[in-house]
Amino acid sequence: MILGFLAEGPLHGYELRRRMTQLHGHARTFSDGTIYPAINRLVASGAVRREIGPGNAAANRGTLQLTGLGIQRLRRLLRDADGHDITDGSRFFIVLAFLSHLPEEAERQAVLRRRLAFLDQPASFFYDGAHPLRAAEIGDPYRRGILITAKAARSTELAWLREQLDTVTASGRSHP
Repeated sequence: MILGFLAEGPLHGYELRRRMTQLHGHARTFSDGTIYPAINRLVASGAVRREIGPGNAAANRGTLQLTGLGIQRLRRLLRDADGHDITDGSRFFIVLAFLSHLPEEAERQAVLRRRLAFLDQPASFFYDGAHPLRAAEIGDPYRRGILITAKAARSTELAWLREQLDTVTASGRSHP
């Protein structure tokens, strides 16, 4: 997320944290103890540059800016998104939020195809041995509610993914 937001322009740490919380705060909160060490690692690796300038009070204020190395790293992370970045809905939405930063349509479509392949597999939150249970097979109304809600979200996402892939194929910009 840090690289993705900085790809959109320089930000102060406070603004970066605010944007991260807005995008992903429903699933996790971000403390300064999480964000600033990550920023420091990105600065040390050369992916992000920090420029110190005057702040509102006596304290200086740092502006963060993505470097060429940072852009390359962001693109690699997006291009190579796999595993939990594809299978975990919250992590995939982070990838999706910044996928437009990949310059090649074919690379963006490959990421969407990996998510589609994952969603096309039968799955459940509840199992009888290796058999995934469907909502109709579960007596507990709350567990059934989890499956009904998840099925609706999955169906909507599948439709959107197929629409995106079909649109690109129909326009001739990319071929699956």
